[in-house]
Amino acid sequence: MASVMEDPTLERHFKGHKDAVTCADFNPNRKQLASGSADKSLMIWNLAPKGRAFRFVGHQDVITGVQFSPSGSLVATSSKDRTVRLWTPSMKGESTVFKAHTAAVRSAAFSYDGQRLVTASDDKSIKVWSVHRQCFIYSLNQHTNWVRCARFSPDGRLIASCGDDRSVRLWDTTTKHCINCFTDYGGSATFVDFNSSGTCIAASGADSSLKIWDLRTNKLIQHYQVHSAGINSFSFHPSNNYLVSGSSDSTVKILDLLEGRLIYTLHGHKGAVITVAFSREGDLFASGGADSQVLLWRTNFDSRSYQDVLQQHSRRSTPDPPPHLSDIYPRTAHLHQPQTTAIQVSPTVADTRSTDPHVIELGQAFHSTTLLNSKTNLTPTQASANGHYSNGLPARHVASSRVEGWMGGESAGRGGLTAGNQTGPDRGGKGRREEEEIAQTHPLEVLSGHPSSLDSTLRHIVQQLDILTQTVSVLEERLTLTEDKLKECLLHQSQILKDVRASEAWRRTDSEGTDGSPVHFT
Repeated sequence: MASVMEDPTLERHFKGHKDAVTCADFNPNRKQLASGSADKSLMIWNLAPKGRAFRFVGHQDVITGVQFSPSGSLVATSSKDRTVRLWTPSMKGESTVFKAHTAAVRSAAFSYDGQRLVTASDDKSIKVWSVHRQCFIYSLNQHTNWVRCARFSPDGRLIASCGDDRSVRLWDTTTKHCINCFTDYGGSATFVDFNSSGTCIAASGADSSLKIWDLRTNKLIQHYQVHSAGINSFSFHPSNNYLVSGSSDSTVKILDLLEGRLIYTLHGHKGAVITVAFSREGDLFASGGADSQVLLWRTNFDSRSYQDVLQQHSRRSTPDPPPHLSDIYPRTAHLHQPQTTAIQVSPTVADTRSTDPHVIELGQAFHSTTLLNSKTNLTPTQASANGHYSNGLPARHVASSRVEGWMGGESAGRGGLTAGNQTGPDRGGKGRREEEEIAQTHPLEVLSGHPSSLDSTLRHIVQQLDILTQTVSVLEERLTLTEDKLKECLLHQSQILKDVRASEAWRRTDSEGTDGSPVHFT
């Protein structure tokens, strides 16, 4: 029996989400994997065998996109709650909220220098944000339906976007103009991305097609129809030689872009595969789906050529016939159909070094304190300023009990925190139980103090100013568009008047010519 070490292998599965996994991305430090879900939570998985997982809660609706910054110090998420959040993946669970979209936000992606963020939304717009200043910069508006995805090119000079208007658009980030539009899709365009060199873009569709264009010639160079249902996501291998795709047909497929053929079909999910992503080095890739699982795969196949892989499997399957010259160097783009002899992999988990990781809950302290203080008509700032929460306990005392619960570590990874042991004559069993209930009900935002009243007020003012700035920017942009349309109408009207006057002049000359009198031209 031939060795199968060159097949992609399933290393681990991560279970912790309570609903479909919608997006995933690897940290550039090779130690973490982030995933977003329809359960409204962001999970940061530790790739170490016995590492803990962190759940960040803050979004009010489905998380639709996630991406680490190039440095790995920030995580951006988009959501159907119309917001974008920048998370600091630490124990504090802090996040900054970006608000400017007026409908569900479908994707969020960093520029390759980490200075900007691009988002796509159901409000038919693409918006670009400053990461450092944490503010909205400008918007791109030419899509006529929901925008599903937007990505920066590696050099940051272009943005690619796609949406339900069945188009893939290319934008110049300097002029803010759409410089190209591809519209040959039979259904919604679901995902778009650049290859690592920035010479090509690929886009997938709800019609189960995947197309690749060469930006140097603006021509379609490859067209794949290997899935039996819509493609939800794909990812280029860093070498640009391979591409992984996930589909509603419950499969993950690996394409060899040099040979122009399907080489692997992976079966591991029960239900639609919604997201796939290669690691920055390409040695790993992840997939997430409707079964609420994140599967971690080891690539393996990128270490050998496709012909070597075929020879490796010659004893267990009939290899594909040698590719025709026109398949390797096509004169025009042609459809690639799936081969029945493509290698099918139905893996079992090879790495069982760890069970489901312990999950630490983070990131919802503001919502917790808001719920508590609403019962006594106190704002979180007032409660903190008064030194008490609505339950009558001092705010600093509740915080200290939570910290002690973390330091005790009795159940930090199992969904709640227990208060540390208290000593002293005034600490009865009832008091300990009350603190334990508080810590377990609100186990979030540990190790972070509450801001003072002045700091909170200033922060609120800054947030309001940011919102006003964003609103003014949107209004200015709409005014500019209105002015442009008005100019076009005026030019069109003036042209119509010129045509009318010219036709009247010709009619007069015709009538004067028939009377025999001389014709005068003015």
